[in-house]
Amino acid sequence: MSSAKAQLEKLPRSIQFVLALGAIALAVFPLLPMDGGDFYLGMLSQMMILAIFAMSLDLLQGVTGLVSLGHAAFFGIAGYALAFLTPPDAPIALWWSLPLAAAGAGLAALIIGFFVVRTHGIYFIMVTMAFAQMVFYLVFDNKALGGSDGIYVNFRPDATALGIDLDNKLVFYYFTLVVLLGLYVALRRLLFSPFGRVLAGIRVNEHRMRAVGYGTFGYKLTAFTLAGALAGVAGYLWAAQTGFVNPELMGFHMSAHAIMMVILGGMGNFAGAIVGAFAFEYVMHLFKDMTKHWQLLMGGFIVLVVIVAPRGLLGLVERFTRRGGKA
Repeated sequence: MSSAKAQLEKLPRSIQFVLALGAIALAVFPLLPMDGGDFYLGMLSQMMILAIFAMSLDLLQGVTGLVSLGHAAFFGIAGYALAFLTPPDAPIALWWSLPLAAAGAGLAALIIGFFVVRTHGIYFIMVTMAFAQMVFYLVFDNKALGGSDGIYVNFRPDATALGIDLDNKLVFYYFTLVVLLGLYVALRRLLFSPFGRVLAGIRVNEHRMRAVGYGTFGYKLTAFTLAGALAGVAGYLWAAQTGFVNPELMGFHMSAHAIMMVILGGMGNFAGAIVGAFAFEYVMHLFKDMTKHWQLLMGGFIVLVVIVAPRGLLGLVERFTRRGGKA
């Protein structure tokens, strides 16, 4: 899955058109009259936050070829940062708390990455999971950090400096959408920058990149740190929306969900991470409504997608349109 042929970095016009329609649909959706509008706004906001989380992992997994089973640690660290920074009787300013929470997650990624990016393959996967479990149990067993019960975030961040009210669900929805689209554009530009090309070269053949003079350790550590900071942005928004954080945000299952989102949508282009996050969450809610054994159906669905579309759902769409509607 991490070979050069498994990537779909340059998106065909057909996929660009589908993505543009999706962005327009997200922008227009809140304006449609419907019952239970607040519920759907909240659900779509969570999907967009998870799409940011999936994009952060795609920077590692799809672009650099580093599969991390501990990425949720940085997601949870930023959520806890918001919980601890927020006073008990007043909201905290968005303009400095969001960068601080993301920086905290990035700093944790820098420290952990200094050790883990020295490993390769299955060893990298296991070491990232080990560090994440250490962070998980540090919070889980520590009453000062809320323990297994977690911590409430009593107020959403104050964004009046930006002229917006995040307590309004519609405003929060559009704010999350703007963050999602802004990070997507930034990451797409990074993908085709000299830095991004080096990361892609590391994914394809790290030994060759070292042979031509690139210090791959520094590039991988930078990618690991940046991915952690971006996961922190998602974790901050998650805590702001739900008003609650607990150790499960740092758990193995959260990291595994992100991996499945990236694989489901298609790796190495960031658009696949967005599509995978929306598809994963939608199908999961659908199966949960059908049966209590929804995990069995979910596993079968992911296996089917991997078999039928090795490049993910975006690759399937690209193949379908290229063959004139014959997949």
